[in-house]
Amino acid sequence: MIFGNGRDSEAKQSIQEHKIQGSPTMKSIICDIDGVLLHDNTVIPGAERFINRVLEAGNPLLLLTNYPSQTPSDLQNRLEAGGIQLTPNHFYTSAMATAAFLERQDGRKAFVIGEGALTHELYRIGFTITDINPDFVIVGETHAYNWEMIQKASHFINLGARFVATNPDVAGPKLQPACGALCAPIERITGKKPFYIGKPSAWIMRAALNQLDVHSEDTVIIGDNMNTDILAGIQAGIETILVLTGFSQMKDLDQFPYRPNHIFPAVDDIDIL
Repeated sequence: MIFGNGRDSEAKQSIQEHKIQGSPTMKSIICDIDGVLLHDNTVIPGAERFINRVLEAGNPLLLLTNYPSQTPSDLQNRLEAGGIQLTPNHFYTSAMATAAFLERQDGRKAFVIGEGALTHELYRIGFTITDINPDFVIVGETHAYNWEMIQKASHFINLGARFVATNPDVAGPKLQPACGALCAPIERITGKKPFYIGKPSAWIMRAALNQLDVHSEDTVIIGDNMNTDILAGIQAGIETILVLTGFSQMKDLDQFPYRPNHIFPAVDDIDIL
């Protein structure tokens, strides 16, 4: 069974038709945040029960978000305000994954379009944030985006700086411009695309598995977005669960040549873990 009590029978039948059977037992869980556990800063009904059930069962758990503008402590506080009790070690962000990628690259100078959580991670690995001969142009998310940033980023990329971005999302909750939208004018000016770190990139999935110290075959990813969460899981060989409390809905599935392994109305309805 993949449904909780009290769900509409027609919706149940529709989801059942799209369900693909998978392994009934999962040892480790990678879970998205927005659209799965939270709507803005409001906890989705049942999310607290789900998290408590996972913690009590002892499943390794990592909350993985594409958004780079909050630290693990910020995210902990955000969920705690809604009654979900976790430690900062339960969170992993695209800013952290970006730092993990850059730590393996040559060069330690970057021109950064982003906010404190991203620059914190870069400083932590020994980067200098500068607009003098940077090795990288790194784009995250910021409310202070402006013409000068676009001009400088494009100039440095044309001079040879490597273009890296935290995540490909073009819009976040309430449709505020996200990293992909900030990268778009720079791409058009330079003709160069950034290397996107966040989901569905295989890099962030490998980084998340390393953070948990687990293997893909022992892991499930839970998300609300077919373009990011579910595609990331498929490309990483991880079993996938789509919940219908966020971005992607049943009517959207025909747009994709792939399917999630399981579909549930909400995280509290998941009964295969």
